[in-house]
Amino acid sequence: MIQGKQRHLFKARRQALIRQLRARRLGGMFLSDPANIFYLTGFRGSAGVAYLGATDAVLWVDPRYTLQAREQAWQVDVFEVKTGLVPFAGRWLNRKGRQRVGFENTHLTCQQFSQLREAAGVKVAWVPLGQALRAMRAIKDEGEIEAIRQACLITSQVYKGVMSQIRPGVSELELTAEIEYRMKRLRAEGPAFETIVASGCRAAMPHARPSSKLLEKGDFVILDLGAILHGYASDMTRTVYLGRPDSRIRRLYAGVQEAQRKAVEAALPGVEARSVDATARRVLARHRLDRYFTHSTGHGVGIEIHEEPRVAKRETARLRQGSVITVEPGIYLEGLGGVRIEDTLVVTAGGPEILTSAPKDEWVID
Repeated sequence: MIQGKQRHLFKARRQALIRQLRARRLGGMFLSDPANIFYLTGFRGSAGVAYLGATDAVLWVDPRYTLQAREQAWQVDVFEVKTGLVPFAGRWLNRKGRQRVGFENTHLTCQQFSQLREAAGVKVAWVPLGQALRAMRAIKDEGEIEAIRQACLITSQVYKGVMSQIRPGVSELELTAEIEYRMKRLRAEGPAFETIVASGCRAAMPHARPSSKLLEKGDFVILDLGAILHGYASDMTRTVYLGRPDSRIRRLYAGVQEAQRKAVEAALPGVEARSVDATARRVLARHRLDRYFTHSTGHGVGIEIHEEPRVAKRETARLRQGSVITVEPGIYLEGLGGVRIEDTLVVTAGGPEILTSAPKDEWVID
C-alpha cells in the first residue's frame, strides 16, 4: 500500500517525466523496463508494460500479477492481459489516435518493438528515449536514500555478525549461506546480487563465484555482499587476512585502503565521476599497485545494483547531490589473491555520507 510520503515522491517523479515528455513534444512514454515501471508506479512484478502521459497512466500485467499490481501501483489503471502484453498495449495506443510516443529502445527487444509498432499502426510515431529514465534515477530522492540507507545498515550488521566465522576450515559456500541467511533474518528481501566469498588464489578473480574451497591460513578473503530492502540495493566489500601478515601483505592492504579513502573524499557535488576514479588510481600508482587494478572504481546503486553514474576512467558525468555510488578500488595478484574495499555512499553538499559502516581496520584474523 502506498503511504502519504510515498505518494508525494511518486507524484514528483511522474511530474518530472511529464516535463521531459513535453520538452520533446511527446504525448506519453511506453515503459517496458521493470526497474523504471517500479520507479514510476510502485509495481514490482517481473511481467508488465506501462504507458504514462499527461492524462493517462496505464499498466498491463498478466494474470499472475493482477492483484499485486492493484495493491502496489499508485494512480494507475491496471488491466489484466492473458496473451501478448506488448501487442495489446500497441492496440490500445492505436485507439488513442495520432501521437508521438517515447519508448525504451535500450530495453525493448527487436521482436517486441516490431510487435508494438505493428499493433499501434501508423498513427503512432515512436521516439527512442534511450537512457532518459536512468538519468532521472541517477539522482535519488529522500525516500530512495532512506531505503538504501536501511539496506546498507542490514549489510553492515550481517558482515559484523559473520566476522567471527571467518576462520580456517570454513568453506566459501558456508560463509555465503550464512551471509544470505542473516540478511533474511534481518528482514531483507534477499541478496542484491550473488554474494562473493573468494579466498586465497581465488581472491585474484574480481567476480569469483563461491566454491567449496576451505579458507586457509595465509589467505586473503574477499567478501562482497549487499541486501535488497523495499526494492533498493546496497553494496559493500571487505577483505580480511587469515594469519599474521608480513610487510608485503600489509603494504598491499594499506595501499588499497588509502586509495579507497581518498576516492571517497573526492566524491563531491560537481566533480566529474572520472575524477574520483583517477584519485584511486593515483594513490595506487604511488604504491606501485595500479597495474593490478583491473576494473572501474565504482557505479551508481539504487533499484538495480548497477546504475548511473558510472565511476570510471572516461566518465564525464558530474556527481550531483543525491547521487548514490560505490567506491571500490581493488588489486588482484595472480597466485596470491586480492584486496578490495567498497562502500556505498550518498553525495551531499556537506561531503560524502558513507552508508556502509562495517569496519575496515579490523582486517587481520590471527
